[in-house]
Amino acid sequence: MNNPRLQLKNVGQIEDADIEFGDLTVLVGPQATGKSIFLQFLRLLLDTGYVIDEMGTHGLVWNKDIGHFLDIYLGEGMRDVWRIGDNGSAIIFNGDPIELSTLIRRKKRKKESLFFIPAQRVLTLGRGWPRPFSDYGASDPFSVRDFSEKIRLLMETGWGRGEGGEIFPQTRRLKNELRKLLDHTVFHGFGLRVDTYGSQKRLVLKAKGSESTLPFMVWSAGQREFVPLLMGFYWLLPPTKVSRKQDVEWVVIEEPEAGLHPNAISAVLLLILDLLSRGYHVCLSTHSPHVLDVVWALKVIREHQAPSIKILDLFNARKTDPMKEMADAVLGKIARVYYFDQKTGCTHDISGLDPGSKEASEAGWGGLSEFSGHVADVVANVVNARG
Repeated sequence: MNNPRLQLKNVGQIEDADIEFGDLTVLVGPQATGKSIFLQFLRLLLDTGYVIDEMGTHGLVWNKDIGHFLDIYLGEGMRDVWRIGDNGSAIIFNGDPIELSTLIRRKKRKKESLFFIPAQRVLTLGRGWPRPFSDYGASDPFSVRDFSEKIRLLMETGWGRGEGGEIFPQTRRLKNELRKLLDHTVFHGFGLRVDTYGSQKRLVLKAKGSESTLPFMVWSAGQREFVPLLMGFYWLLPPTKVSRKQDVEWVVIEEPEAGLHPNAISAVLLLILDLLSRGYHVCLSTHSPHVLDVVWALKVIREHQAPSIKILDLFNARKTDPMKEMADAVLGKIARVYYFDQKTGCTHDISGLDPGSKEASEAGWGGLSEFSGHVADVVANVVNARG
């Protein structure tokens, strides 16, 4: 089976974005180049029926008007990303043109095939507890509201039903080695628990053996960013022997590195590799060279037919049987990287990640390694001048 391919033309900042997906697909480029728009259109294409059904459940109407629909789906003011007339917007999936007006009339469907973790995820815990869909305004992006509702339901039907429930560490959700890495890089000996303040449930951090608890607003910035992401991983990892969520085949994570120290980013990337090993197709958008370091290393390890345990060496991870099995599965996965060019509005396939490439976008890893190279050149000039 050929890899899925999605092309958007003349949509917002995008003039021509042409992406052939791998098992892992990474989108890079400056802010406001259309990466998030592209990923949200991917979701709309794969899960139109689910999106329409959820909108209807929560009382959202658009009267078959494309502009109104986009204001609800992408967020207020986003109707203008869709162009009508000459040089009009177009969606092409696996070579077939898709009419947006027809797409948004697709039959409702309860099940979804793509799970979306948005960049704005920190907003979902504004008061230390996941916000319901209805807590947001109609002008807020659907993907934020839907993600928030999912983790709220996860909490309300699971650990959140009583005070004192432990959210992290969770023995039935993550491999032991992954839990230890997260404890070392994100939580630093604190547990994540359900607490009550007055009559309101909330998430708190609590050190082992301590009576004191730390509410959401006193957590570190990285912890506030990471906990909603952790909830997303929990949603994707059933507490059973089933490897992945039923019917869900795709995972989109926007800016997984947000607010995190490089060591914590490494731990998150190992979680993402765990998703790959379970058979999920994963799409990331990122501004972190750390992400591409790992993608490049995976490419070299595979091309040189090195043993899969070298993947674990990247993260200084323990070589236990579960981790070896994960690495074996990841070794066969294909990663693709695309650069969203701000000047042209087009995408470039930079999957080779070749620093010696004649294409500047590939040599500079979509701009993510350019500054480091520039700094090195300036420092070398200074040192040589004094020599």
